[in-house]
Amino acid sequence: MTQVATTDRALPFDVEAVRADFPVLDQQIHGKPLVYLDSAASAQRPVAVLDAMDRYYRNNHANVHRGVHTLSQRATDDYEGARQRIAQYINARSACEIIFTRGTTEAINLVANSYARPQLGNTSEIVITQLEHHSNIVPWQLVAAQTGASIRVLPINDRGELEIDQFEGLLNDRTCIVAVNHISNALGTINPVNDIVRIAHQHGVPVLLDGAQAMPHTAVDVQALDCDFFAFSGHKVFGPTGIGVLYGKENLLEQMPPWQGGGEMILSVTFENSTYAGLPHKFEAGTPAIAEAVGLGAAIDYIVALDIERIAAYEQQLLDYATERLATIDGIRFIGTAREKASVVSFTLEGIHPHDIGTIVDSEGVAIRTGHHCAMPVMDFFGVPATARASLAFYNNRDDIDRLVDALHKTKQVFG
Repeated sequence: MTQVATTDRALPFDVEAVRADFPVLDQQIHGKPLVYLDSAASAQRPVAVLDAMDRYYRNNHANVHRGVHTLSQRATDDYEGARQRIAQYINARSACEIIFTRGTTEAINLVANSYARPQLGNTSEIVITQLEHHSNIVPWQLVAAQTGASIRVLPINDRGELEIDQFEGLLNDRTCIVAVNHISNALGTINPVNDIVRIAHQHGVPVLLDGAQAMPHTAVDVQALDCDFFAFSGHKVFGPTGIGVLYGKENLLEQMPPWQGGGEMILSVTFENSTYAGLPHKFEAGTPAIAEAVGLGAAIDYIVALDIERIAAYEQQLLDYATERLATIDGIRFIGTAREKASVVSFTLEGIHPHDIGTIVDSEGVAIRTGHHCAMPVMDFFGVPATARASLAFYNNRDDIDRLVDALHKTKQVFG
């Protein structure tokens, strides 16, 4: 890995050195240098991640936990080493509180089915918010439909911020769980999760945080947050697809039954009965995504080397610059203007459908996301079918933003 960073925060953030660590950025799209502004959907991977996965496949591949031979022991060390580094990074009390999943979606489904569903009845309530990604709506709808529970929704205001003053009024002795995103994928709103956890716990209600968008942009300390569950995806945090993490407090995970059955998650099996492995393996049935876990561990190491606080400060500068430059475009409407935002800008252009915006800017080599961003209730609130979304990461620079602005001017010219 290129030595791109130092823990000395007085030094400037060396974005050009960082960009050199991401080979995907060194290509042309439609004859123009690629500008990648879609990291909220899936971030790119540094060479350090690619190399870690390559080393595993070339030298250490074997199934984990099941062999006494050298390759199996190496693979197990790599896999469990990644778990340990992730636990340290988010300040879990123990590595056994880190459950590998396929991503945030599977992690939330695990909690919905293993923790919540056994407790739910026809008087139970689940609290979510109007800002949620579909992956933090649909799983709760499914278990509610199966148990007769109901869902209550905390609304947002015109800035795309939660109406936090209404939160406590949604809680009562029927509330089973609160599930809320830490940062909105559609708008970039940073939610007051510390207050949400504190208020919920005052009412004895556990909280799940969807941290998919938080992990790439801010430091996460699950003990300081005091959340009961925290879920995130590897591919959002510069790691591989197909891997994610559910953090859960050990006492809660111990009480929860397995969600999936099979190999790896058992101690003994007869035709009459099975006994289950302890944490974390109780929730990791079957052969896991070993190489992907190794890659995720390498991605966490990469972020640690860059220093997440320096990343956040640099991305705030990019967000400020992007907001200023985009505001000069006639007919632009920002969707989501929260006072606390991550580096995500959602917008529309008067008279032009977002999909057309995406097509034209792609012809200029600029990759943005257009659509409802798996957040249809957010789109409904703002009265739009979709938005264009530019999501910035620490490998972006001001030139990327200028290229986007130029591409949007061309879009306006094409559509008159």
